[in-house]
Amino acid sequence: MSPRRTGGKDLRRKIATRPERKTIVVFCEGIASEPDYINGLKRLSEVKGNTAINVEIDPDSGVPLTLVNLAIARSADREVDECWCVFDVEWPQHHPNLRQAISLAREHGIRLAISNPCFELWLALHFQDCTAHQNTDVAERHSRRLDGRSGKRIDAAKYMPLRGKAAERAAALAQRHERDETECPHDNPSSGMYELLAAIEPKAQTSTTNR
Repeated sequence: MSPRRTGGKDLRRKIATRPERKTIVVFCEGIASEPDYINGLKRLSEVKGNTAINVEIDPDSGVPLTLVNLAIARSADREVDECWCVFDVEWPQHHPNLRQAISLAREHGIRLAISNPCFELWLALHFQDCTAHQNTDVAERHSRRLDGRSGKRIDAAKYMPLRGKAAERAAALAQRHERDETECPHDNPSSGMYELLAAIEPKAQTSTTNR
């Protein structure tokens, strides 16, 4: 009898393993441009494989404090890795309880992407530097002129190739405010959306897009 072969190929089926995706829940104040933009991020192939994004919109167009409280409740879900709130400061009249909302978010580990004066400032940063103080109406009109839209809804696909440059410009504004020791709500213009982008997709990809 011939000896039994040893060291042959293992015929047991190998189970393919995929890296677990990070789950981020984003609470939005607005019902149009903010969700449109974040849903545009969700559709990117480089995001799909790494991050699951859930967008939550307060049906009552909640103020920042309302969004933070919703995020705190959701953060108890063990399937959720990070909760973010996306909201505006608004100028010249700020949102009520803005400082309280920021303090409460920090206390509970809720991440914030605040735009000052408004989200349209972040949209404008995709096309050019914006370094001057501006009120909400001016920022909104400027944003519409840059992308040609007539209302609140945006075509997110126009912005995605430019997001890396927008992140660089927003980060530069943040560095300027840090240097000048200006904090929210006095950090006009600014947008924390660049930090949300860094959480959603690998930092290297975000920072090198369209340089």
